[in-house]
Amino acid sequence: MYEWNEMVQLMISWIDNNLTSTPTLLKMSEQLGYSPYYCTKKFHSLTGMTLRDYIWMRRISCAALDLRDTDARILDIAIKYGFSSQEAFTRAFVKAFHVTPAVYRRVPRPIPLAIRVEVFSPYHFNVKERGKMVEVNLQEVEIKIERIPAHKFIGIWDISSQNYGDFWNNEHNYDEISGTLDSMSHLCLPGQLGQTAGWFYQDGQKGYLYGIPVASEYDGEIPEGMECRDIPESDYLAFFYPPFDYLRANGEVMSIVEQKTWNFDPTEMGFVWDEGTKYDYQRHFPEGYGYAVLRPVKEI
Repeated sequence: MYEWNEMVQLMISWIDNNLTSTPTLLKMSEQLGYSPYYCTKKFHSLTGMTLRDYIWMRRISCAALDLRDTDARILDIAIKYGFSSQEAFTRAFVKAFHVTPAVYRRVPRPIPLAIRVEVFSPYHFNVKERGKMVEVNLQEVEIKIERIPAHKFIGIWDISSQNYGDFWNNEHNYDEISGTLDSMSHLCLPGQLGQTAGWFYQDGQKGYLYGIPVASEYDGEIPEGMECRDIPESDYLAFFYPPFDYLRANGEVMSIVEQKTWNFDPTEMGFVWDEGTKYDYQRHFPEGYGYAVLRPVKEI
């Protein structure tokens, strides 16, 4: 039932908002109006993990980002996330990532961070709102020219997948891949938004890719199961829709953007498509950025 998807999503939000303040199951259940037993049972049913494990992994993952991105003392980070001592934090960190906090801070490397779980989707929202008048006023899709410098792309190329759903249903572990790429967010090519999906072309066939763009000089570690490819500098036509309500409008926004993308004639703007060694990129950050598909072009 969608009600529990929505309730578990509220639990996830509550946990993330209280990671540094020792959240308790009793306090959370009181605020949500359900018994601790039902909260733990439904959380495990929908996420596949216990509340305790989820809180532990989210804390240790957020602590890893603090180690990477701040100068705070390791002891202070440990206490911030509820560990009784630096030693206890170190044991937990090694258990999660097979490296000590001190070594990770000196040389950050890709690690499988625990990402925020999402169990309440536009599908569940539409089921909840079925029968109600939900009006979505859509804007026009904007077409912009964007130049992306030469860079490298670290990720997975799957010629047997055609879209986002195909990709994650094709034996790719979302939590592991997205969590690992999240640990590399500080390496993202300036001006780009982080994890990026898209399409590539191989022997006349279209496949789907997922990864992160990094600087062309990057020579660091490549996560297991991924590869790194060089992408030349290029102009792109960006078919862009500004920030929107993900639950209410995601399907409609993606539909109008992609309809415009795949049916547009670039000669109207003095270009032709230039796919081949370059890829079509897909940016999907609804509330903060919006949605866009970018296709490489060259002047006529």
